Amino acid sequence: MTDTAFSAQDFADLPDVSRETFEHFQAYDALLSKWNRKINLVSPAAAKDFWGRHALDSWQITPLLPSKTQTVIDLGSGAGFPGIAVAIALKHRGQGGRITLVESAGKKATFLRTVIRELALPATVWGGRAEDIPPQRFDIITARAFAPLPRLFTYAHPFWGQGTQALLLKGQGASQELTDASQRWIYNVTTHKSQSNPTGVILKISDLAPK
Repeated sequence: MTDTAFSAQDFADLPDVSRETFEHFQAYDALLSKWNRKINLVSPAAAKDFWGRHALDSWQITPLLPSKTQTVIDLGSGAGFPGIAVAIALKHRGQGGRITLVESAGKKATFLRTVIRELALPATVWGGRAEDIPPQRFDIITARAFAPLPRLFTYAHPFWGQGTQALLLKGQGASQELTDASQRWIYNVTTHKSQSNPTGVILKISDLAPK
């Protein structure tokens, strides 16, 4: 299924989407549309394809979150993809857990804080660069369209510890990025086919370490 054919009803009909989850995404879509008229959060075309290009694309990583996930960091959150989706998932799991959204652009960070407040999500925003965050361990690291893997691993490594995993949304260049990253990094990877992009993948990275 491609993002251009994917509707709000398609999203609502997903087996792991509850009524409450769908309502949260509806509210998120409304806030994005309102704010996007004032600041450039996403392109107009991307805004029209919210349910496939953003909602489904982000939500598809949530089944891959370990059940005991408590701490998540989303690098380069932008308008909140996939970080807000993860926050919604954590809220409705009801097992605790929080996510830190990292966004250096001030207006986007303000938008993220508004979404978090309006939806009462278990999330906070770091309104600065990822490299300025004090090193600390997170259970899960997420990112979409933030940086090529060799550089992304450099950003992610200060947040890596025993048992940490990364869930990374990548496009058709993922294979080459993995090859490039292997020149400097050791890691294990499991690849999952994207539900929203016929050439996209979700990379599940574990045991990351520099060579």
